[in-house]
Amino acid sequence: MPSSAHSAICLACIFTLAVASAHAQSPQAEVLSFLQERDRDIKRAVSKLGGGVGTAEDRRRAEALINDRIDFREMGRLSLGKYWADLSADQRADFVDTFRAIVRGQSLSDLTVYEAAVTFESVEVTDDKAHVYTTATIDGAKVEVSYLLRRVDGEWWLYDIILDDVGTVEGYSISFQSYIRKRGFESFMASLNKKRASLDAGG
Repeated sequence: MPSSAHSAICLACIFTLAVASAHAQSPQAEVLSFLQERDRDIKRAVSKLGGGVGTAEDRRRAEALINDRIDFREMGRLSLGKYWADLSADQRADFVDTFRAIVRGQSLSDLTVYEAAVTFESVEVTDDKAHVYTTATIDGAKVEVSYLLRRVDGEWWLYDIILDDVGTVEGYSISFQSYIRKRGFESFMASLNKKRASLDAGG
């Protein structure tokens, strides 16, 4: 016969497990919650910039919220396509770092996309990949926007955004691979570093 203390502990454990189970989210709910929270936080941060102004700290916070959950390595890998396999580990790291810096540097150039009202239509999850369908209202027009995400170490990361059937990765792929094919990777990196320096200088 178990003691009353033992019974109480068992009941407490069962109750705790039941509560945890009730609060457990499906992968679809996890993705949706992540994107909705991200959208709210970005809108709140961007609203403080007031049409391109705001303090340096306001701009840093908005830039971080927009970019810090983007999987730049995966986006970069997909953008380079077959050329990624030819790169050394150092070349890959250098490219991803430069690519990230350029995207971050340009991310506050047009705030209207972040201010758009977003309706989340549906979420599809297959293993560790997710596809989220939304509709955004930009300048009074409704635009279909899809997000591609992947789960890494238990967290969801964005790696592509598709606007009216045109993907961010697709756009980079056409530009990057064409440049590398014609002029080589070293010339390509020189061009990226020049762009990065221009952005760093406020250009």
